[in-house]
Amino acid sequence: MGGLVMKALPYIAVLLAAMLWGTTGTTQTFLQEGISPFAVACVRSGIGGGVLLIIAVLIGKMNWRYWPWKWTIAAAFSIALFQCLFFSSIRFTGVAIGTVVTIGSAPVFAGLLEWLVWKVKPARIWAVATSFAITGCVLLFVNRGEAIVDLFGVGLALGGGLMFALYTNVSKQLTKSAETLPAVGMTFSLCALFLVPLALIDGVTWIGNMQNLVPMLYMAIMTTSIAYLLFLGGLRLVSPSAAVTLSLAEPLTAALLGVFFLGEYLSWTSWGGVLLILGGILVMTFGSRTVSE
Repeated sequence: MGGLVMKALPYIAVLLAAMLWGTTGTTQTFLQEGISPFAVACVRSGIGGGVLLIIAVLIGKMNWRYWPWKWTIAAAFSIALFQCLFFSSIRFTGVAIGTVVTIGSAPVFAGLLEWLVWKVKPARIWAVATSFAITGCVLLFVNRGEAIVDLFGVGLALGGGLMFALYTNVSKQLTKSAETLPAVGMTFSLCALFLVPLALIDGVTWIGNMQNLVPMLYMAIMTTSIAYLLFLGGLRLVSPSAAVTLSLAEPLTAALLGVFFLGEYLSWTSWGGVLLILGGILVMTFGSRTVSE
C-alpha cells in the first residue's frame, strides 16, 4: 500500500494543481467588473512567473548559458495562446460549451501529440480514465448556462484544447533540461509579455482599485506559481496524456465551489458527471501499477 501511494504522489501533485486552477473562477467573482480576462491572465502570469524567476535568480538556479530557450518559448507561447483561445471561445459559445470543448478535447489532443510527435503510445489505463472523465465533463456542464453552438467558437475552443495539450507535452521536454522552479518562472514571465498587448486593449483603470489586489495576488501565487510548480513537478514522472486527463479536476473543483460558496445549482445529471470525473481521476491516479517515464 505504501509503495502504491508513493507511486501516486506525482499524480496527486498534478491533481492538486488542477484543483487550484479550479478556484480561479470563484476568485474572479471578487474582482471589479469590467476587467478583461486577458488582463487577468497577463497579471497573474506576470506576478506568478516573475516572483519565481526572481527567486530562481537569487538562489542561483538560472543557467542562462545553457537554458533550453526553444522549449521555454514554445511552452510560454502555447499557454498564452491557450488562454486567448479559451476566453475568446466563451464569448461565442458561452461558458458551458466553451469549457466542455476546450477541457474535454485537451486529453485527446495530448494523447495524440504524445503518440504521433514523441512516439510514446498512451497507456490503456489512460483511455479508460479519459473516457470516464470526458463523459463526466459533458454531463457536468450539459445543463449549466446558455449553450450556443457557434462553429467559430467551437473551433476556438478546440484550438484552446490543442494548445493546452501542446503546452503539457512541451513542458515535459522542458523539465528534462531545466529545474521546475526556474522553468515555471521563465515560462510565465514570457507568457505575460505575450499577453500584454491584449491586456491593454480594455484599458488599465482597474489597476488603481485596491479591491482587485487580494484576488489578483491569490491567482498569481496560488493558481499560477504554486499550481504550476506542482504541475511541472508531477509532470516529471507523469505522462503528458495522463496529466491533461487529471486536469479535468479543474472544472470539477470550479463546479463544487460554485455549489458550496456561490449558491449555484447542479442537476442530477451534473452530479452524475461529478462522479464520473472522480472515477476517471481515481482510475488514472491509482489504476496504474507503474509510473510512465
